[in-house]
Amino acid sequence: MDRATFACSTAFFRDYNSSSQGAFCLPGGHVDFIEKVESFTYSDFFRDYLIPNHPCIFSAKFTEDWGSRRNWVTWDGKPNFDYLLQKFGEAVVPVANCDVKEYNSNPKEQLPFKEYIKYWKDYIKNDYQSSRGCLYLKDWHLSRAFPEQDVYTTPVYFSSDWLNEYWDAIAVDDYRFVYMGPKGSWTPFHADVFRSYSWSANICGRKKWLLYPAGQEEYLKDHHGNLPFDVTAPSLQDRRVYPRYNQSQPPVEIVQEAGEIVFIPSGWHHQVYNLEDTISINHNWVNGCNVAIMWCFLQDELAAVQREINEWKDPIDDWHLQCQLIMKSCTGIDYKEFYNFLKIIAENRISVLENGLDDEASAKNTPKAAISTLGMLHAVFDLKRTVKVLTSLSANEDFKKLDLTSLSPPPEALLHHLKAAIDTALL
Repeated sequence: MDRATFACSTAFFRDYNSSSQGAFCLPGGHVDFIEKVESFTYSDFFRDYLIPNHPCIFSAKFTEDWGSRRNWVTWDGKPNFDYLLQKFGEAVVPVANCDVKEYNSNPKEQLPFKEYIKYWKDYIKNDYQSSRGCLYLKDWHLSRAFPEQDVYTTPVYFSSDWLNEYWDAIAVDDYRFVYMGPKGSWTPFHADVFRSYSWSANICGRKKWLLYPAGQEEYLKDHHGNLPFDVTAPSLQDRRVYPRYNQSQPPVEIVQEAGEIVFIPSGWHHQVYNLEDTISINHNWVNGCNVAIMWCFLQDELAAVQREINEWKDPIDDWHLQCQLIMKSCTGIDYKEFYNFLKIIAENRISVLENGLDDEASAKNTPKAAISTLGMLHAVFDLKRTVKVLTSLSANEDFKKLDLTSLSPPPEALLHHLKAAIDTALL
């Protein structure tokens, strides 16, 4: 991050509120196309797309060196089933049935990868029909299962990735996925986990995206407050069921070609179709630009849980704890883990600012090496955003009602350390 971008980001977030990102309409539905690698810097992306929360598309030049684009695709641009079976045939993968709706999503099952590829080949031979329905391999943690494989390198633009930095640190999970599906497979209307950013790179095939800027989803809810499963369904025209649909803007429509990367802004709902047999790589990620959106999302989720079980507030002694447990089961995180998330992100940056990089860390693909690559001003920006959100969390009444004695260091001590590190770095 250069000084001009640091100054721009500091000015933007000085007057920031959670609705100031994404609450706009793209003129004419236009989405910028980034053509050349050599003329597009990290600061360009940070300033023009991350901070204002705008989508964009990166050309296939940004992925042309990836191993997956060389090896996973045949000469005519189709999935290389033989190569994929050779490398991953014995893996077990999550597969969704696109033809079945269950609790507003598609039901999933675990299948051997070789069985899924056999299904896919048969599906193509039968003119994209099967008694099993349209099956879509989704949310496969391939990088975690096969770290030795030469699949891809995360572009620098997406390298400030707090979600995967945190979950890698605690060795529990990650938010790096591979999707593989036949023509006609699709993903229903949704926003990404924690209202995170996402990027999606097509290794082969084509996708159609329907994007709705943050806030537009409110006009798409039915009279019970539920979002649609399929945003293209004719039933949305029924004003008795969807009373505000006519106030919504048309979606931003993108057709993504092979090799291209789509950047999806934080909190933007979307629906996605595979127009051909398609393989894609997807990451969800959070950083200093959208961590406040994540925090607002968690507060909204907790409030929804509290409303749902409010009648049990008096009989249950540990009602506030039960609300946290339910929220974690639904979203994957609670307030105390969110604190630990902020702590790990902060401590990694403080370590680099105070101690620099040792030889071992600089030689490896580590969070500290990534922080150093993005520059010291980026680390300061991250700490300033962490202070802002941590201050809000510490003052939150629901957070203060929890047993915080297990948190180390205590929130006040961590805040003091953060502010001191920022002051020292800016001297």
